[in-house]
Amino acid sequence: MSVEKRDESNFKLDYKIENVVATVVLEITEKIDLTKIARKFEDAEYNPERFPGLVMRIKDPKATFLIFSTGKMVITGLRRAEEASPGVTKIIKSIKNAGIKVSNPEITVQNIVASGDLHTFIDLNMAAIIMENAMYEPEVFPGLIYRMKDPKTVFLIFSTGKVVCTGAKNKKFVKEAFINLNRKVRELGIAKKNEETIEYQDISFI
Repeated sequence: MSVEKRDESNFKLDYKIENVVATVVLEITEKIDLTKIARKFEDAEYNPERFPGLVMRIKDPKATFLIFSTGKMVITGLRRAEEASPGVTKIIKSIKNAGIKVSNPEITVQNIVASGDLHTFIDLNMAAIIMENAMYEPEVFPGLIYRMKDPKTVFLIFSTGKVVCTGAKNKKFVKEAFINLNRKVRELGIAKKNEETIEYQDISFI
């Protein structure tokens, strides 16, 4: 995994943004005719019996759009929040090419998902005891769930040091969250240098 950010502290920050989820509200004069869009574009998927929204994908920036007749959209698959605006511009152009009037998109980033590596093994049993807002049930899920208050994020922490961060609204919060987590696991003494000191958990699905 490549190092995306390095902080001034001694902690090595190793993380990358995997997915940005955003919502869009379009100004419309009447409900969007999703069937009309689906007929216009071969790559549009619309099956109202299975899902009420139309699915459209674009390659640059790579993203998937869920478009609803109310003028609301959900964007997934972006790697950077800044890509949301040019992506929406392309989708609006396609909608207009289908003869449908829409305007004034309001874009809101709802969630940023990032994966990372703390470069240390973590004693999850001890972490569950001494970390506030932490939950660990290995018989249900191999990772510890840690709800960080500032910045408000949720981490899935695995014994190998691999982590997944969700809930951040911007990349600044992602960086702050990883800095805080790096500091906390070391200050609390739950970071272990030797793999043999803790129970290994398989995280190959990340």
